[in-house]
Amino acid sequence: MTDRPRDFVGYGGNPPNAQWPGGARLALNFVLNFEEGSEPNQLDGDGYTEVGHTESPASPVPLDRRDLAAESMFEYGSRVGFWRIHRMFQTRDMPYTVFACAMAIERNPPAAQAIREAGLDVCCHGWRWIEHFKLTEAEEREHIRRAVVSLEQTLGKKPDGWYCRYGPSENTRRLVVEHGGFLYDSDAYNDDLPYWTTVLGQDHLVVPYGLANNDGQMTRGRIGTGGQFFEFLKDAFDILYEEGETSPKLMNVGLHMRIVGQPARAAGLKRFLDYVQSKPDVWIAPRVEIARHWMKLHPAPLVAQGSSGGNRK
Repeated sequence: MTDRPRDFVGYGGNPPNAQWPGGARLALNFVLNFEEGSEPNQLDGDGYTEVGHTESPASPVPLDRRDLAAESMFEYGSRVGFWRIHRMFQTRDMPYTVFACAMAIERNPPAAQAIREAGLDVCCHGWRWIEHFKLTEAEEREHIRRAVVSLEQTLGKKPDGWYCRYGPSENTRRLVVEHGGFLYDSDAYNDDLPYWTTVLGQDHLVVPYGLANNDGQMTRGRIGTGGQFFEFLKDAFDILYEEGETSPKLMNVGLHMRIVGQPARAAGLKRFLDYVQSKPDVWIAPRVEIARHWMKLHPAPLVAQGSSGGNRK
């Protein structure tokens, strides 16, 4: 219970000046969650078919039967959605980060090749798209190890960051630090800026993610159209861009291949990409570059180990 103490203060009313490159008012990171093929499935011995973030989250198929419809919705993301989204970013010469589930990448060699050739930033999204809080400590340690080995083999390098499926266990961050080799983790939703924490006596960087500016809103019934998705993202961007005149922040945009990879939803993403490209003083950056920037310009503060003061949570 003590591995993840809560902090309700953070930076308070005095966040540090991020000093983004070029004096940017906002750092913007797009994340593409590559999960298709790693989700729970009867063929992989899980005993049920995952229906999360599909067109039929309330599937009528009994849990003890294969849900072939849900399976095919995941396949759409891998077969079609990835390529539609990837082309959108490539034609605009815009970087994005892949939250990569290792098993999913293994099962799609053409996509793995495209990720390698584009030199995309990769953050490990676990060995599989499963709920880590259900794993034992030993199981979770093995999943982290196996994921890193797999991604190094399929993508040619180890991942720089870590983010598991909502939500992490109380052991996750400690096990990530124990494993070593990660610059940061994103298993947090509690800030608009990166921050430092202490794990196993070491300084550890957290680059928070977000579920608000996320296409998952469209499978939960909160946003219904691509146009509404654009408006939601635009509103968030405009507020942060305005604040950035004096207090620059980080904006996360979370995408899923089987969700925004659908044409009508992709139209909203396309509008947003064009909108942000029309704005000056925006740093559209891979997640690893945001982490490196923070490490360089905002190194871990010299406070007592375990303290939550200053730039540390």
